[in-house]
Amino acid sequence: MDTPEKKRLRIVTTLVETFGLSPAVASVVALGLFAICAAAVVWVIQSAPPGTLVLTSGPAGSSFHRWATAYQKALAGDVTLEIRVSSGSMDNLQRLQAADSGVDIGFVQGGMAKEENLSGLMSLGTIAYQPLWIFYRRATAITRLAELEGQRIAVGPAGSGTRALALRLLQANGITGAPTTFVDLDAETAAPALLEGRLDAVFLMGDSAPMQTLRSLMRAPNVQLFDFKQADAYVRRHAFLNKFELPQGTLDLGKNVPDHDVTLVGPTVELVAREGLNSALSDLLLKAAKEVHGRSGFLQKRGEFPAPSEHEIPLSEDAQRYYKSGEGFIYRTVPSFWLASLITRTLVAIVPLALILIPAIRLLPVGYRMSVQLRLYRYYRPLLRIERETFAPLSPERRNELLTRLDEIEQSINRLKVPASFADRFYWLRGYLAFVRQRLQTPSND
Repeated sequence: MDTPEKKRLRIVTTLVETFGLSPAVASVVALGLFAICAAAVVWVIQSAPPGTLVLTSGPAGSSFHRWATAYQKALAGDVTLEIRVSSGSMDNLQRLQAADSGVDIGFVQGGMAKEENLSGLMSLGTIAYQPLWIFYRRATAITRLAELEGQRIAVGPAGSGTRALALRLLQANGITGAPTTFVDLDAETAAPALLEGRLDAVFLMGDSAPMQTLRSLMRAPNVQLFDFKQADAYVRRHAFLNKFELPQGTLDLGKNVPDHDVTLVGPTVELVAREGLNSALSDLLLKAAKEVHGRSGFLQKRGEFPAPSEHEIPLSEDAQRYYKSGEGFIYRTVPSFWLASLITRTLVAIVPLALILIPAIRLLPVGYRMSVQLRLYRYYRPLLRIERETFAPLSPERRNELLTRLDEIEQSINRLKVPASFADRFYWLRGYLAFVRQRLQTPSND
């Protein structure tokens, strides 16, 4: 009674019949293929971009916070953007550096990271100019910051970019402390104090000052906006600073505010992220940045931002690619971000496998066929040698010796494992062996 064959997976049976592998080896190969496919599926799932991003902005009402709100609207429907208010640029930088803060991205003004540990951070590019506004109470205009010595100056709250820049510029003018009084007030508190005479000057920037506060100070009597007559010198001494011209009437044409051209200085602002930000989200953020910052303003031209300018924080590879070639083809053509992301990740997983497995699958049978043929061919040489000796008279001892060798060759051939596709060649070999044996056993050879 025939023993029923053990049921195997089709792929195992195919490997056994096609390549002549043992069932155990074929099962291992099949498991390896399944493992590769499973790993690709797991990678596709795990590499999906997160559905929520956390952005550290600035105080409520500041330009940083307004930008964050605009990003939130631009990303709605694709990613949920959680906004966390902060004291400003320095606070944002510290949050990005803290591993347990839960922050993914944030706005950081230039010049903040000079002496900071920047490992683990990357820039997505420069997104805006950030002018420094200095208001002071004087009947006559001052032309140098050194003239503020001995005054009561609001330099911005701790953690703000305003405070960091204000102290740096005042130190450059020899003002480091007494008799000058530094007051750490935010914009909403400092502005009324200046108007009431409790302060002599305030330093304000968009990362911590609402635009309404700037407008109210511009219109206030006995309050002047500092005009940086030494702007070129500041820009040369501090590479992160830029020089701006604020034409008269920029803030209010009807009331001609300001009533004369004013020169300002200030850094640029970068969109900074932690390393490891998903590349699809990087593209999505830069697309939103174009929408938010690409319009013209009183200090910038249309399309000037975002820009691939690199300062203290290196520009990410994904951002460099985006600035060179723009959004990927799939993201441009597929309306759904998540569907486009799935297609892209699937292609990233499949294409490398295809590039490796398809040539391997095509070459493996060729290589295996050659190896089987070589195993079969190596038996023909000793058989040919024995056959040649049959053409000459043989002594009984020599004939027995050759028959013994022939038996050994036959035993070795019988142990061969040959795939079904090579059965014809295997039986040709066995037929040739039988032919040589018949030659040896024919008496006419004596």
